[in-house]
Amino acid sequence: MSGADRCGTCGTALDRPGDYCLVCRSANADGVVVDVQAERATLTMLDGDRELGRTSITTAAEPDAELAPVQRRNFVGRIGDELRRKRPEAVFLVGERDVLAAIRRDVRYDCFRVEGPDPVAAAIDRRGDRDLEVVDLAPEEKLRGSHSTVVGGRTGRRAVLLVAGHPHVKAVIPGPIESGGRPGRGAIAKVTRAGGDGNVRLLLRDGSTVQENRIVTTAMDRELGERIRADLAELLAEEDLG
Repeated sequence: MSGADRCGTCGTALDRPGDYCLVCRSANADGVVVDVQAERATLTMLDGDRELGRTSITTAAEPDAELAPVQRRNFVGRIGDELRRKRPEAVFLVGERDVLAAIRRDVRYDCFRVEGPDPVAAAIDRRGDRDLEVVDLAPEEKLRGSHSTVVGGRTGRRAVLLVAGHPHVKAVIPGPIESGGRPGRGAIAKVTRAGGDGNVRLLLRDGSTVQENRIVTTAMDRELGERIRADLAELLAEEDLG
């Protein structure tokens, strides 16, 4: 039995590498990379920069369109169950967008999108963001400012709360609603590039009206702010709001 198969705190044997130890109540994997393909998800458990092991979860494509949602829901549920065995500080996601959105909804861990041919290496690189402050507040508690109305009705408010739920977002400050010129399509949301202070802005447009919402992040500079911006843009795209 390798060291990864035992609790790093008390030495108890673990059923799978990186499992949370139920004997001494301590986590062994502080990060999990979830690489989702059409019929397989590969979970890689990390302790800092060290890889503890991998677990694969397979599924079979359902040819019956009516049963396909059930197959996908079961697939996502099994991935979520495996993540709950680890209780990680962060989950790093790569793969099919709709499955990733469902995973985010199913688990309560901080989730971050990673890209590139080697998602594990990308996740390890992303671990440098661990020094960023995590804001442990409900999305509604992060809404600030004197403007309480949000462009786009329920859709606009869903976009604002989705952004506010990011662990590195301190506050969302809605701005005044203004005329945006020619009427466009329905409510859409877009995150602007980060400023030098690491903050970004969420632009909401609904028809001919537009609203600029200030997003205060825990980033200290433009580079880290851009990583948060990419996360937020991906969140909006997953929910078909971007």
